[in-house]
Amino acid sequence: MQISKIKIIFFLILLLITSYSLRITPVSAADIDDLRAKIEERNKQIADIEKEIAQYQEELNKNTKEANTLKNQIVQLETTKKKLAADISLTQKQIEAANLNIEELGLQIGQKEKEIGEKISALAEIIRNMKDSESASVVELVLSRENFSGFFDDLAKMEDFQKEINANLSDLRSMKEALQGEKTDQEKQKKSLVNFKSKLADQKQLVEINKTNKNQLLAETKNKESNYKSILAEKTRVRDALNKELFDYESQLKYVLDPKTIPPAGSGVLSWPLKNIYITQKFGLTSSSAALYNSGMHNGVDFRASVGTEVFSAGNGVVDGTGNTDITCPDASFGKWILIKYDNGLATTYGHLSLINVSKGQRVITGQLVGYSGNTGYSTGPHLHVSVYPKDAVNVLTRPSAVCKGRVYTMPIAPINAYLDPLLYF
Repeated sequence: MQISKIKIIFFLILLLITSYSLRITPVSAADIDDLRAKIEERNKQIADIEKEIAQYQEELNKNTKEANTLKNQIVQLETTKKKLAADISLTQKQIEAANLNIEELGLQIGQKEKEIGEKISALAEIIRNMKDSESASVVELVLSRENFSGFFDDLAKMEDFQKEINANLSDLRSMKEALQGEKTDQEKQKKSLVNFKSKLADQKQLVEINKTNKNQLLAETKNKESNYKSILAEKTRVRDALNKELFDYESQLKYVLDPKTIPPAGSGVLSWPLKNIYITQKFGLTSSSAALYNSGMHNGVDFRASVGTEVFSAGNGVVDGTGNTDITCPDASFGKWILIKYDNGLATTYGHLSLINVSKGQRVITGQLVGYSGNTGYSTGPHLHVSVYPKDAVNVLTRPSAVCKGRVYTMPIAPINAYLDPLLYF
């Protein structure tokens, strides 16, 4: 064995012994077992709440198929209230479970640090034993420039020593890698915890929105079906008038599509905006589009989504704008909307949202939470509307409204021939 090799081994050990700072916390298996039992209990509670939420969702799905009456609207709002309360309870349990997971990982890290400390102590003991058994210290032998071939006389002893050193160093490397993995897991848990807390704040805000909507409905109708029918008829009139106004304007816009600027149809370049996909109305001429739209065509796709359902970005891109058409013409158009222009050449508008989580100019990535579905604008029930266009064809425009006189509306507008079938790209 060469002197330089001995120096490297020695200084590696010396460096480990002198520079590794440990915060060793006694950890018992009982502590970890207790935490795991608590985590298991939280997971059971989470599963029970998820079943409760599924029941409320089933009630809402059934309710949306029934006649649009005041009684039905109030039932929807009440069921939504219960579902949102269950959503909040679920998120709180998820936060508790994440906290327990972080605590368990902390104990495991402490245990691993203790093992590393013990291993370093063992390495130090090997050095001390060797030092005691030799006439000269290890430091003197390693740093000496003289011939110290006598040091290798007992070759078998040195080989055993080197094997033990290598085994201990290998164990230390393995422990270090395990620590790094546990640290990474802990960082992920903390990130999840931040997301849970943000989601909890959103859900509490949705509860307030739902409460306001119910109070407004009761105030406007005075809890009378006849009043509700009159209000519904007026909303339908305004919706039809605004649809015609927008259709006439968009029909005048000229757009020539360059196929090279967008992905080919059927490429599946857009990610689904919801976790659970159930289409209630497709693009183009449908059984209900002729009655709902002046053009006779539905310019997007509608997805079933109860109030408070998470809505995600369909790709990597930039938020080109957000808004709320109810400020101009209540219950007549998109309601709360988001327009995102993607790097792949496409753009999407999300409509009828209850809460928006992004702002104009913000960069988003595929699968990022951008808002929550709702029942704003003109909507016969909670759902998510998605329109798709070439991104150079759609823009957020502000125009005076002929229908809602004295007001201006701000919303995504595109030429009629620029609307694409979303299902060709999801």
